[in-house]
Amino acid sequence: MDKKLKGKIDFKVLGRVLKYITKNYKLRLFFVIFCLLLSTASSVAANLYLQTLIDDYIVPLVGTINPVYTSLLKAIVTMIVIYGVGVIAAFLSSRLMVKVSEGTLKDIRDEMFVKMEKLPIKYFDTHSHGDIMSRYTNDTDTLSQMISQSIPETFSVITTIVVIFFAMIITNIYLTAVVLIFLVLILIVTKFMTSRSGKHFIKQQEAVGNLNGYIEEMINGQKVVKVFCYEERAKKRFDKLNEDLAENVYNANKFVNCIGPVNGNLGNTLYAVLAIVGGLLAVNGIGNVSVGMIVAFLQLSKTFIRPINQISRQLNSIVMAVSGAKRIFEFMDEEPEKDEGKVTLVNVKEENGKLVEVNERTKMWAWKYPHSDGRIEYIKLAGHIEFHDVDFGYEEDELVLHEISLYAKPGQKIAFVGATGAGKTTITNLINRFYDIEDGKIRYDGININKIKKDDLRLSLGMVLQDTNLFTGTIKDNIKYGRKEASDEEVINAAKLANAHNFITRLPNGYDTEISADGASLSQGQRQLLAIARCALLDPPVMILDEATSSIDTRTEKIVQEGMDKLMEGRTVFVIAHRLSTVRNSKAIMVLDHGRIIERGTHEDLINEKGQYYKLYTGAFELE
Repeated sequence: MDKKLKGKIDFKVLGRVLKYITKNYKLRLFFVIFCLLLSTASSVAANLYLQTLIDDYIVPLVGTINPVYTSLLKAIVTMIVIYGVGVIAAFLSSRLMVKVSEGTLKDIRDEMFVKMEKLPIKYFDTHSHGDIMSRYTNDTDTLSQMISQSIPETFSVITTIVVIFFAMIITNIYLTAVVLIFLVLILIVTKFMTSRSGKHFIKQQEAVGNLNGYIEEMINGQKVVKVFCYEERAKKRFDKLNEDLAENVYNANKFVNCIGPVNGNLGNTLYAVLAIVGGLLAVNGIGNVSVGMIVAFLQLSKTFIRPINQISRQLNSIVMAVSGAKRIFEFMDEEPEKDEGKVTLVNVKEENGKLVEVNERTKMWAWKYPHSDGRIEYIKLAGHIEFHDVDFGYEEDELVLHEISLYAKPGQKIAFVGATGAGKTTITNLINRFYDIEDGKIRYDGININKIKKDDLRLSLGMVLQDTNLFTGTIKDNIKYGRKEASDEEVINAAKLANAHNFITRLPNGYDTEISADGASLSQGQRQLLAIARCALLDPPVMILDEATSSIDTRTEKIVQEGMDKLMEGRTVFVIAHRLSTVRNSKAIMVLDHGRIIERGTHEDLINEKGQYYKLYTGAFELE
């Protein structure tokens, strides 16, 4: 944990929050400050006017036989007007600050989401999704309270304290000295309380993230929980995380929550002491003290001490918000996915035997390769993939792939088989550059993939995974996920190619049927067919099928496989499959073991060799 955050506010983080506030809302902040100053001035003027009201308008009427109240009524109206101005100013500042607060949080959330889209896959593999969600929700909520309430209140407190302090000195120096003595006591108490709470607010935010992450895991894994009768153990784990959160919340608030009552009682004591001291001064004729002055000073002291109590109560919100802001900025400061590629993917057509770049979609693509000498070369996108002695590890000191060499010519189907953890999926993750290799080279149509812009590289690759991700929206929207500009006719043709059209037309609203919760209302096979249709609409020259049929039954697999076979025609295809029957027709089968290719060849060649593949195929050795 950052030492400078232990028990105190990180002003560097707070300053960064203030930069967001002032960046786009300077004019509104100007009006907020003006209204706060006006509200403060109104409060001080009303307190000072009390002396005039009592000494000049009320005391002279005491004992008068036929008192005339006209002047007193005018004075009371003046007092009401002064208070009224303060109320209106405070109302306007609050309204404006809410808009500033929500606008600032919108900007922060927008920036967070933009940053999230730029983060590498590795970040999401190593961070709980629930914890990431907590930064969007819980941490931004704490910021909202600080921006809309704590910051303006702090500014108001500072201006009020400064103005009233000078007003008290002008009114009576002796009584001001009494107030300052109590002020020192209040500050000592406040510092003592807050210094013991700050570090626990940081732990509280971390505990919230951990709890949210666990809840998200349990929601996603409810079937597994029930199948393995894990309910009781899950509850115990939840109780432990919940207890940790409750303990941190208690530790964070047990001192801070005492600040208000303690300081409030000190303020009440001060009120009584001022009355006694003021009375003694008046009786002994010291300092020209009058009844009106004592009443006015008592009000001034209340107005002086009250803001200090208010800021004490806001300190827990500020510390918590800064802790949340630190987590948000940690997320926003994560290293984005690097992309130094310059080769882009463009639409082309042939003219006089040359490739010419065009804007319209031609179903013919080329790599636009800008050379260092200013020359631009167009290389037709064919789908030729080569690996040359590739090494890779998720951690720097632990390789999971060793000297992988392979090639896939355009239109060929290459299959990867092997036990779980052998490195099959890792190879496909390197093709689309979800991760970058440690050593060796990967070439795509003769171009080192490090030179290709990642977006363009991935646009040329279609992926159908075991776990299908569908998004809230219509069936049509999900198929068009990779090509929003596609026509309805193209969507229907893609669905027919994937064998999805028949089941879609039987849905209540056909292609306009709304789905949510990752397509929970659809079967696994139907969801997989939609994933294939999505890929078909993109029409990529290279496809990656990562155990796309492993979680569906044999009958459904036949339908899905027919859809994939149509889609694979004429394309370079990389297939990962547990069911070896689906890879028999591959041009080459790579058998992996502990990150190395130990066998390669056609189905017939590998069967004749009677090696590892033969054992896998005949059941003598299990994939798992």
